[in-house]
Amino acid sequence: AATWEMAENLGGTPLVDIIVADTVSCYLGDRLNRHAWGFGCGTCPACELRRKGWLEWQSVTT
Repeated sequence: AATWEMAENLGGTPLVDIIVADTVSCYLGDRLNRHAWGFGCGTCPACELRRKGWLEWQSVTT
């Protein structure tokens, strides 16, 4: 959640949108499956961590 918060503080929604659209944390490099938090398989440890952080950040920003 801290990384998403930092991105928002540094660049607002445009930076968050760039991170979601243009970065991949997935260990499998999955660029086919897009989620609210970005691209990824959704099941590897990197995707689970990114999803968890996104959901925590969303819970305090919305």
